[in-house]
Amino acid sequence: MLNNGLMMQYFEWYLPDDGSLWKQVAEDAAKLKTNGVTSVWLPPAYKGAAGAQDVGYGVYDLYDLGEFKQKDTVRTKYGTKKEYLDAIKALQAKGIQVYADIVLNHKVGADEMEEVSAQEFNNRNRYQMIGEEKKIGAWTKFTFPGRKGKYSDFTWNWTHFDGIDWDQDHLKNALYKFSGKNWDDSVDNTENGNYDYLMGADIDFSNPDVYNELVKWGEWYINTTGVDGLRLDAVKHIPASFYRDWLYRVRELTQKELFAVGEYWHWDVNALSNYLNSINMGASLFDVPLHFNFHNCSKAHGDYDLRRIFDGTLTRVNPVKSVTFVDNHDTQPGQSLCSWVEDWFKPMAYAMILLRSDGYPCVFYGDYKGIPHDKIKPMKTVLDKLMKLRKNKAYGQQHDYIDDPNCIGWTREGDEEHKDSGLAVVLSDGTGGTKRMYIGRQFAGAHFSDVMGNAKYNIKIDEDGCGDFYVNRGSVAVWVRKESK
Repeated sequence: MLNNGLMMQYFEWYLPDDGSLWKQVAEDAAKLKTNGVTSVWLPPAYKGAAGAQDVGYGVYDLYDLGEFKQKDTVRTKYGTKKEYLDAIKALQAKGIQVYADIVLNHKVGADEMEEVSAQEFNNRNRYQMIGEEKKIGAWTKFTFPGRKGKYSDFTWNWTHFDGIDWDQDHLKNALYKFSGKNWDDSVDNTENGNYDYLMGADIDFSNPDVYNELVKWGEWYINTTGVDGLRLDAVKHIPASFYRDWLYRVRELTQKELFAVGEYWHWDVNALSNYLNSINMGASLFDVPLHFNFHNCSKAHGDYDLRRIFDGTLTRVNPVKSVTFVDNHDTQPGQSLCSWVEDWFKPMAYAMILLRSDGYPCVFYGDYKGIPHDKIKPMKTVLDKLMKLRKNKAYGQQHDYIDDPNCIGWTREGDEEHKDSGLAVVLSDGTGGTKRMYIGRQFAGAHFSDVMGNAKYNIKIDEDGCGDFYVNRGSVAVWVRKESK
């Protein structure tokens, strides 16, 4: 992560399936750089079972980056392989790192069916078997006829999976575990007894052939695309030992540092901390508990104790490994993990991840550019201001004034390396208020104004380096030295 690093998740769920995203992000590279973006998280780039309509999480062929006629299309939802590689180069040419979305938990859209002995299990308790062992028709044979063995001649069959959720013979949707297989351990065991199975044909990570093929693919993918890092999907459904070993091996083979951030979707920070320990701190994690705090605060409409906003978060207990976010493609309206942070609170939430010293913040495309599917308007103007403030002003020692249920604040003193840096932030989910805060004696006599335009009158810093910074109802004020705006 770069100094004051800032990630942007450059997609949302309902983007048009017109193959334009790779070209769009390449065209946006210069603007993203200007706004302080240092890394971009791109959506899954390989062929999904739904072809050109697949968002990327219904993984079919990891080696098809929009190059082969498979699933009735050559390109993916986002474009062709060439356009993907060109987009990565365009971003990197502006000094922006690129993170690839890696989805290794499952495969969908098999080419052939196999007859497999399996047992049905209770989806709410994956250790409880229902009925007797029987033969089912399982879509588990992946031969990739459109690729014809290019890059890898490995084909997948039922032995490479633990289970599936569809019996073609009886046209029945249920959870089936293949005979002789076990659900992977070292996964989330706080939900459904064992949360190995998520969707599709569930990959068996204990199979050495699977591990070796995924290492081979990882080396190929990094060397082919030149990406700088990885976003790891659904890690709580994958044994921690897999990513512990896989990340180490792929970094070794590619000789790249490879920043990695995992999606471990859990409200309890202890689950996240345990996972980080299990992978020897080999990746960061998204701060899901902080997202839920934001969501709950936005729903409370002033009836939330802001002094508790960072309680139980990864940012509080392990800020170096915390990637902070407000919303993402899974939490947006209509999605399985929908927990949308209400629009009125979003500027405050983004100020809390962008203008503080802890965590590696990620801005969501759906917030920045809007979500037409749900008539959600873009926050581009507000986010441009906050991102530029992070880039130019949010440096130096931090002083917290998180001491009131409805009005909190903090200051950053700035540093010598960044001219005119330093700022003060005050936000309120209630009636507003004033906070006397120390920002540094070097600002004595200077006048400060609110860049966000929510506070009308300027203030003057006294000889002790303190100011009476105020904020209006339900808003955030970001104060910077007036002469330096």
